[in-house]
Amino acid sequence: MNVNLKRLKAERIANGLTQDEMSSRMGWKSRTPYAKRELGLVPIGADELAKAAEILGYDTNSVGIFFTLNVLDKERKQLA
Repeated sequence: MNVNLKRLKAERIANGLTQDEMSSRMGWKSRTPYAKRELGLVPIGADELAKAAEILGYDTNSVGIFFTLNVLDKERKQLA
């Protein structure tokens, strides 16, 4: 599974938050740490994703919306 960074960005925008605001709520002093994670330049940690989800109004049971299945079609067919 991969973190769906497009979904993370879309949820942030839907909540009316800028990268600066998101970064501040995450506890970072500048926008850069959050922006690098949202762009995929730096991997987002599990704790960071959980905190971002909470800021965006999701509880820990709903964090799954930020993941995409990355199993190749060929492999999926073999499992079926």
